[in-house]
Amino acid sequence: MSPRALVTGGAGFIGSHLAEDLLATGWRVEVLDDLSTGRRRNIQRLEANPCFSFVHGSATDGPTLARLIPRSEVVFHLAAAVGVKLIVDQPVQTISTNIKATELVLELAARNGAKVLIASTSEVYGKLDVEKFNETDDLVLGPTNKSRWCYAASKIIDEHLALAYARQTGLPVTVLRLFNTIGPRQTGRYGMVVPRFVRQAVAGEPITVYGDGAQRRSFTWVGDATHAMIALIQHPGSAGEVFNVGHTKDISIGELAQLVKKLTHSRSDIVYVPFDEAYESAGFEDMARRLPDISKLRDLIGYRPTLDLPQMLEAIIGHQRVELGYDARSRMLAHLSGAPRLTPAPS
Repeated sequence: MSPRALVTGGAGFIGSHLAEDLLATGWRVEVLDDLSTGRRRNIQRLEANPCFSFVHGSATDGPTLARLIPRSEVVFHLAAAVGVKLIVDQPVQTISTNIKATELVLELAARNGAKVLIASTSEVYGKLDVEKFNETDDLVLGPTNKSRWCYAASKIIDEHLALAYARQTGLPVTVLRLFNTIGPRQTGRYGMVVPRFVRQAVAGEPITVYGDGAQRRSFTWVGDATHAMIALIQHPGSAGEVFNVGHTKDISIGELAQLVKKLTHSRSDIVYVPFDEAYESAGFEDMARRLPDISKLRDLIGYRPTLDLPQMLEAIIGHQRVELGYDARSRMLAHLSGAPRLTPAPS
């Protein structure tokens, strides 16, 4: 009998890739998503697979989770508020969505004997100033009057809840801290930098760098992240543990803009926009560098990044060109037919 997984947030960028990889390795997959930030198009081609099913609903809805979790052996909990822009604009939704959904998932999984993987984030490290972030490092957040930090705070609570369930109930739960995951189907709508740069460059629009561009980030290929999730949930040594997943090389955001412009052969100007203007939030804070120590993940499952950044960007650029062409065709057909365009434009 094939193992059965529930993926909350499975119509989102990472969740849809995870669902694909699970199906490809023989799992039965059920996706739960309210489509607030996910897109039905992300999973459309999976719906013909008899081992796949989609439920339109929220991970904060107890009755829905109470129906789905008992028929799942594993819950990959990816549903969460995503993107710096959404977090700054909607802090109440960010906090309540992240904590309530995680609490429900853990409670029902413990009651029904399901394994759980919680998708956390490198944001939890906050303003920590070290060369590489290790899972045992202190977490250093900014003040509570800056909504920039509410996402990190809510994910820290998620991690505490997960590890408390592991200690108190024996729930086999694993926490994975994702570092700037990128790939096809990611939207720039909520502040994600790579899809925004690529879309702007391909469309010939100004490439907008927020801040001075000196901040450095490492970027993780989505396939590496999803393969790590599947390997970890099947490894008994992952239970009750926290793992970083990311790349070992970083780049400044200014250099990233230059690289995207080069790879797209774009004539776009690179424009620097102050944080306060970009996010309409006085006193916005960002961290100077974010690079993971991945030795713990490497030692347990042999994790290695498979692509370098230019290879990742080439794949994303190719996908973005197809998406822009698809949207242009749908606009033309809608205009010719006089009907409203049914497929949303990719952001």
